[in-house]
Amino acid sequence: MTSSTAPETPGTPRPGGTAPLAGHTVSRVGYGAMQLERLHGDRAAAAALLRRAVELGVDHFDTAQFYGNGFVNELLRDTLRPEDGAVVVSKVGADPDPHGPVPLRAAQRPEQLRASVEDNLRSLGTEQIPVVNLRRMDTLPGVLAEGDQVVDLDDQLAVMTALRDEGKIGAIGLSSVTQDVLRRALPAGIACVQNAYSLVARPDEEMVDLCAAHGIAWVPFFPLGGAFPGMPKVTDEPAVLAASATLDVTPSQVGLAWLLRRSAGTLLIPGTGDAGHLEQNVAAGALALSEEFDGVLASLDAVTSRGADVRLA
Repeated sequence: MTSSTAPETPGTPRPGGTAPLAGHTVSRVGYGAMQLERLHGDRAAAAALLRRAVELGVDHFDTAQFYGNGFVNELLRDTLRPEDGAVVVSKVGADPDPHGPVPLRAAQRPEQLRASVEDNLRSLGTEQIPVVNLRRMDTLPGVLAEGDQVVDLDDQLAVMTALRDEGKIGAIGLSSVTQDVLRRALPAGIACVQNAYSLVARPDEEMVDLCAAHGIAWVPFFPLGGAFPGMPKVTDEPAVLAASATLDVTPSQVGLAWLLRRSAGTLLIPGTGDAGHLEQNVAAGALALSEEFDGVLASLDAVTSRGADVRLA
């Protein structure tokens, strides 16, 4: 595995174009590796899917040690090659809990954050991770911090900054945070923010603009919604279905293309365990939404945002 910027390969445009991420230039359509857990029993198929992503021009991969209890990290380590120029981004703030009600548990304390970085370094087989996201547990959807896992942001940023100074991480990102937390963290130097956000669930409109104003990459997770029961799905939205028919593309592609257009600093990390879906996601990077198509864009912009407040534990 390597963390260098991907070389320009003639004939292989990077999907969605490119945008900066922590000093690297990456494809705006990347790959969220969490779904590779589903292929735990077929490692060859999982590796082939990663190789296909690289062939399609993807060079931004999002992972975590708690994805498959290290399986996904190890797969990235063994499958990506130095010449791929892959920028692999990981996260801390939770640890694997394969036998729990959900497969992760909070790990918010500073000593746990440091231990999680070390675990990621070992499983990824690298001396430095280009970006590590601090996954706070301030907001839904997901797991909320309780008890001794409610930790002050400054204590967390202190250990993350120390890890950066030691060269173990290249840059600090944030995940599942409020706008107030981002503002407090700005002096530490924040490379990216990952929050749940999609065309049908947009509680963070001001956060997107704040990131743009500070040159921070906006990396929405659950970009198509529907990750949990009760969470709205982009592909169920009537305006999306109408746009899909008008443009002769899939509803998922409409949802992803809308996100790319929302902000030039948006980096997508849709995940899938299926090669066909991977190819469709990458192709969404070439879909240009404009007013030329009978008000398609206006109809999408007018979609009412709905809640995504789903708690896992």
